[in-house]
Amino acid sequence: MSHTVGIRQTQKLKTRQALLDAALRLLEHQSLSSLGLREVTRAVGVAPTAFYRHFDDTAALGVALVEEALGSLHGMIGDILAETGDSEIRRDRSIDLIIRHVREQPAHFRFIAREQHGGVGPVREAIAAQLRRFAEEVAGALAAEPESRGWSEEDLLMLGGLYVDHMVITASAMLDAGPADEARVAEVARRRLRLVTLGRLHWLDTPQRTGEARTAAGADGPPPAR
Repeated sequence: MSHTVGIRQTQKLKTRQALLDAALRLLEHQSLSSLGLREVTRAVGVAPTAFYRHFDDTAALGVALVEEALGSLHGMIGDILAETGDSEIRRDRSIDLIIRHVREQPAHFRFIAREQHGGVGPVREAIAAQLRRFAEEVAGALAAEPESRGWSEEDLLMLGGLYVDHMVITASAMLDAGPADEARVAEVARRRLRLVTLGRLHWLDTPQRTGEARTAAGADGPPPAR
C-alpha cells in the first residue's frame, strides 16, 4: 500500500513540475494575465481538470513560479552575508551569484521582471514579499557590522532595500545583455555597489542624522561637539 502511495505522490509531483515548466515556456512570449490553463495542460498532455489538482488557478501557478525563481536565492545570499572579512569580496560574490543565476535560469528572471509590475495581483504581491524578505535579511546582516553603529532600524532596512533594488537592476541588465556584454554589466554593478557603500560610510555625517544618532544613543551617548 505505502509503495503505491509513494508512486502516486511521485507522479503527482512530476505532473506539477511539468505544469510549471510548460507555463514558464509559454510565458516567454506572453504575460501571465493572458495565459490560459488549457494552454498549459495541452502543452503537458493532461486534461484541464488535472490542473486543479495542483493549483487553484493560474495566479497560484504564478506564485509557485515566483517561489521557484527566488526562493533558492535566500540561502545562497545568506551564506555570503554571513561571511566575515573584506566587504568588497562579499560584494563581488553577490554580483557573481546573481549573474550566474540569470545565466542559468533566464526564463525565470524574465518572468519576474515582467510580472513584478504586471496585472496579476497575487503574483505582484508574492514578488514584493520575496524582495522585502531579501531586504530584511540584508538589513539584519548589516546591523551586525561596525559601520552600522548609530543607524536606526528604518535606515538599515532602507539600505537593505537599496542593495536588493540593485540586485534586481543587475538581473534585468543581464537579461538584455549578450554574452559579450556580461563583463560590462558586472563592472557597472560593482561600481554602483561601491557608490552605495561609500554613501553608507558617510550617512551619519549629515547634521540631521548625527542628531538622530545622538538621540538614539540616549543620555549616556557622547555629548555634541562644541
